[in-house]
Amino acid sequence: MHMSKRLVFCVSNDLNFDQRMQRICGTLVEAGYTVTLIGRESADSPPLKPRPWQEIRLTVKAQKGWQMYAGYNWKLFLELRKLSADALCAIDLDTIIPVWLVSKLKKTIRIYDAHELFTEQKEVVTRPRIQRFWKWIERCFVPSFHHGYVVNAFMRDYFHTAYGVDYAVVRNIPLKRLDLPKPAEPKFILYQGAINEGRCFEQLVPAMRGIQAELHIYGKGNFETQLRQLVKDYQLSDKIKIFQSVDPEELKKITSQSSLGLTLFEKTGLNQEYSLANRFFDYMMAGIPQVCVNFPVYKSINNDHRFALTISNTEPATIAKAVNKLLNDPVLYAELQSNALLARESLNWETESATLIQFYQNLFPAKA
Repeated sequence: MHMSKRLVFCVSNDLNFDQRMQRICGTLVEAGYTVTLIGRESADSPPLKPRPWQEIRLTVKAQKGWQMYAGYNWKLFLELRKLSADALCAIDLDTIIPVWLVSKLKKTIRIYDAHELFTEQKEVVTRPRIQRFWKWIERCFVPSFHHGYVVNAFMRDYFHTAYGVDYAVVRNIPLKRLDLPKPAEPKFILYQGAINEGRCFEQLVPAMRGIQAELHIYGKGNFETQLRQLVKDYQLSDKIKIFQSVDPEELKKITSQSSLGLTLFEKTGLNQEYSLANRFFDYMMAGIPQVCVNFPVYKSINNDHRFALTISNTEPATIAKAVNKLLNDPVLYAELQSNALLARESLNWETESATLIQFYQNLFPAKA
């Protein structure tokens, strides 16, 4: 029976803010699995919170660049060798090598969980040598991960076409919420998530000059220094507030108080063009309308549920026009809000997690 099966998941980020892995681990613990989640401890990582699964954070000296990846992969390899597991799961390419090595050494089932196209991120695509390296990693290791799941159908088709693997689709959808939005006064616009390249901050900051509301940004990432400089250059420090990552439960309250959310990506690399960001569903679950890029996956979902105002380009004038329309058109705003509250009845983790549970039941079929 699967009840005693031990699963180990490996990420390279801070465990406290990874809502997706918290949902996955919680669901599998409830289903009877023993779960361990391994992540990386940063210099500013807050203490771990008590969870119904085991969490381990590994410390490396380097905080960024190839030294960080190399150091973390070595520490992760050593840690995995010590653990007993029935299956090891690599989340994205930056943990795939130690998982592959230890699964080979211990003859353990290995799983690949791709929540993005790692080789198609803007920060990778725009650096040819870096992209060639990660493409080599992808070609070498993904074909030997016969079990896996991804966050949308495009990614499933991408991996099947490129490497002949058949992965399930488990979307990044939050737990169902029943509370209603409580917009604060004065109004503020919300961006939540990683402050990374390719998220349109170069366009969003100048767009704010024509918007009569504050922008609150919650997160951290590789573009944070440049973002702060952009805010300074455009003299918008009084209008754009940048906060560090906050606990997911606190972020839910903040989302409910915002007037609208932003889901913006540049069209640089397939990862952006075919993304399915957590925040897209987080705003919906809170009943908050949003301005969203009209990329294929978002367009498909929004065609069915219409809880976002989509834009065909991310020029500053286009962003400002869309945001102002939502702020100043109460009829449209009420319609999108009503649609969001209706959509969360079907678009929720309680429904989506059935695919995840079925995946692991198929991996460990019950014996008669």
